[in-house]
Amino acid sequence: MFRGVKVRKRELYENMGIGIDMALEAHDIVRGDTGQEVPGVVMDKKTYDNAEVSIIRIMDNSAEAMMGKPVGTYITIDAPEIRQNNKQVHNEIAEVLAEQLGSMLKLGPDDSVLLVGLGNWNATPDALGPRVINYTLVTRHLKKYAPQDLSGGLRSVSALAPGVLGITGIETAEIIRGVVEKTRPNLIIAIDALAAQNTERIATSIQLADTGIAPGSGIGNQRMGINRETMGVPVIAIGVPTVVNAAVIAQGTLDSFLKQMANNPAAIGQNTGSFNPIILENIVKEVLGPYKTNLMVTPKEIDELIEAIGKIISGGISIALHPSIDPEEFHMYLH
Repeated sequence: MFRGVKVRKRELYENMGIGIDMALEAHDIVRGDTGQEVPGVVMDKKTYDNAEVSIIRIMDNSAEAMMGKPVGTYITIDAPEIRQNNKQVHNEIAEVLAEQLGSMLKLGPDDSVLLVGLGNWNATPDALGPRVINYTLVTRHLKKYAPQDLSGGLRSVSALAPGVLGITGIETAEIIRGVVEKTRPNLIIAIDALAAQNTERIATSIQLADTGIAPGSGIGNQRMGINRETMGVPVIAIGVPTVVNAAVIAQGTLDSFLKQMANNPAAIGQNTGSFNPIILENIVKEVLGPYKTNLMVTPKEIDELIEAIGKIISGGISIALHPSIDPEEFHMYLH
């Protein structure tokens, strides 16, 4: 029968150059590889009617090394009901997002916020950031033209969709840093598309992190980070998986097959001995051909999913940042 079929996923992904964007998935992978809890990582859960919230806190440098994520707080909102075209449910998820985002905000009443929508507006799976900016309520200009509106509970918020290096020829972080130097916000909230390790998470999981963001990390495209160190102000990252690496799907299929064979050796009728994990990596690369780990998979209804999740995120941000907005009426403020 199959013996030794357990494969250390993190090692395999590192060998294949596959990044793990979501802290919750990284936590599950490390726990699965080690068979024990991760020292220096604290995890809490909250349950809502249409969402489950997982809060992971990476407490020290050793946990950072094991998780592959900086020390900080990572909040994941899992809401499969986002796939359903139910406005009431979407509104409730936006309120959950606003509550969790609010727990990370450390702003005074007169502090200003810069929203940054990362991504390529010409590629739907990468257009989440610009789409959120399109829907978001911006108010910084009212400080000059209608200051009475801001005094009523609307925070000073500006927004930017800087595009991508391939379109602008300028590093995204350089554009943002230039805007920060001129407008002096007290906080940056950056929205970006992520890559998941599970297709179930596409456009149904929302991750918040107080550690900033590395644009393009999910597709192996490392760029200058957008964080407190590079921007000079705190950065909260909001990300949603819109793609899964095809290599992850191929690996998951083979892994599931091996487990089935281990549990049912009669299915193959012979003793095959131990399985070498290097073979698994080579099989995946062979199946994917010239694309290897650069092939991304997204569902055909990604347009509708981006539309829905974009409105949920913009609504949640608006509720969290503007105290005067009634959560029941936030959709009236969407552009």
